[in-house]
Amino acid sequence: MIKSYRWILFTCLFLLAACNQNQPAKDSRLALFKTTNPPPVVTDKSKSRDRVKEIKKDVSSFPQIYDVAVVKGKKDTLVAYKVKHLHRFSMKKIEKNVNKMLEEKYPKEKFTVSSDYKIFLETVRLDERMKTANFPHQKAENRFKEIVKMTEDMK
Repeated sequence: MIKSYRWILFTCLFLLAACNQNQPAKDSRLALFKTTNPPPVVTDKSKSRDRVKEIKKDVSSFPQIYDVAVVKGKKDTLVAYKVKHLHRFSMKKIEKNVNKMLEEKYPKEKFTVSSDYKIFLETVRLDERMKTANFPHQKAENRFKEIVKMTEDMK
C-alpha cells in the first residue's frame, strides 16, 4: 500500500514537471544563467533599427563579451554587455576598448557603456515591457533615461 502511494506521488510530480516546461520563460529571468541575446531596442519611433543592429554586432565581435543589449534613445545609446567569466579581471580594459571602438566608428553618437549585470537586466526588462501594447514610447524613453542615470550613479 505504501509503495502505491509512492508511485502515485512520483507520477504526479513527473506530470507537474512536464507541464511546467511548456510555459515560456521571460528573458529577464534567465539573463543571469545563460545568453539571452536580446534584440536591439529603439525608444524613439523616428530612429531606424539598422544602426542599432550594427552597434550590437560590433560590440558582440569582442571575444571577451558573450551577451550584448543595446538601447537607442532620442539622444543617447546605451550598450550593456556581459563579460565571459575568465575575463572578469580585465573588465576596465574591455570597457575602455569598447568605448574607443564605438567613439571611432560612430563619432556622432553619445554612448553609455556598462558591464554591470543590473544595467543589463534593466535593458532586457525594458525590451520586454516595450513588447506589450500598453507601454508607449514616451514611457520607454523615460525608463531609458532612468537606466542611463543609474549607470552614471554607479561610476
